[in-house]
Amino acid sequence: MPPMSSQPILPGSTLGVFGGGQLGRMFTIAARRMGYRVHVLTPEQDSPTGQTADKEIVADYADINEVEQFARGVEVVTFEFENVSSASLEKIENHVPVRPSSFVLRTTQHRLREKDFLKINHFPTTCYHEINSKEELQKFAQEFSYRCVLKTASFGYDGKGQTRIKSENELDMAWSNIGGMQGILEEWVEFDREISVIVARGVHGDTEVFPVVENEHYNHILDTSIVPARISSEISRKARQIALGIASEIGLVGVLAVEMFVTRSGEVLVNELAPRPHNSGHFSFDACVTSQFEQQLRAVCGLPLGSSKLLRPCVMVNILGDIWKHGQPAFDEILKDEDLKLHLYGKSEPRVGRKMGHFVCFGDTVEIALQKAQQAKRILRIHPFE
Repeated sequence: MPPMSSQPILPGSTLGVFGGGQLGRMFTIAARRMGYRVHVLTPEQDSPTGQTADKEIVADYADINEVEQFARGVEVVTFEFENVSSASLEKIENHVPVRPSSFVLRTTQHRLREKDFLKINHFPTTCYHEINSKEELQKFAQEFSYRCVLKTASFGYDGKGQTRIKSENELDMAWSNIGGMQGILEEWVEFDREISVIVARGVHGDTEVFPVVENEHYNHILDTSIVPARISSEISRKARQIALGIASEIGLVGVLAVEMFVTRSGEVLVNELAPRPHNSGHFSFDACVTSQFEQQLRAVCGLPLGSSKLLRPCVMVNILGDIWKHGQPAFDEILKDEDLKLHLYGKSEPRVGRKMGHFVCFGDTVEIALQKAQQAKRILRIHPFE
């Protein structure tokens, strides 16, 4: 890989994005606001990112001919989710900067490689074992006293590809659920709450850390993010320190979300990494001086990072396709709250579990913002307020 250029990629340049989802869409909005052009490579026609980009190339991420042609038309490549081909990105790294690098992507898109990286570098995480057979599952599940979760080693998000195990009777179902693929068995953590920290890191190692976010899930999908998290200053300090350490150790250029558990004894354990903007950071588009998407832009282009300061306490709520089963959602009603910001992603087909958008509620305190968010959830009939 050639030495990383210290020359910034200035506005007016063309940026390349792998992935056509809502994360790429919001990155593209940030980039276009600052005068950049954006090309997106995605297998999906009329993707959320493609709707806002200058050019949408519909191709498979593993089609190296298309990938190389795509790379020739841009000045830097980034990505908006992990399920793209790290081999394709590695192939083009000799010709165009890829940020974050293919090494970062390869490490984080595979749960075993990710956990091994964390363990080798002494970051606190859950106990785990590699699983390649039903016999290994039986052995290590027994070691964990059948208090564990089996996950596919790769291609998992929003709870997909994972099964919680509570008894020996559930082993057959868990093994069947991952389809005989390589897996990772993790000891179940009795946590007090889930948090995440998003850190941005530039080409020269400069960093910015966003406020710690408290996350609540429903059916394994992020439902609500509360900012700032309702945790002690000491736990916040620990979480931020861990995220900064991981970003430095892995050689990040871009943004990294570190999902963590806070145990009942106050221990902070790393759960998963995401080397790109994250659902729990969507609040930053409206609530911070510089959003996670603009930080990604600044980092990959070699520009100085912006302030990640939180302007007001807020709560972000995901909008899933489920609510369309009640008819057209009452977006006009929730917009009567002057402290609410609505974001929809341009997806034409609402499906159960599909992320269609989000909204952010502000308040002078987290408690006030939560009250506003709960009222909006009732109006939209978002679970559990159906």
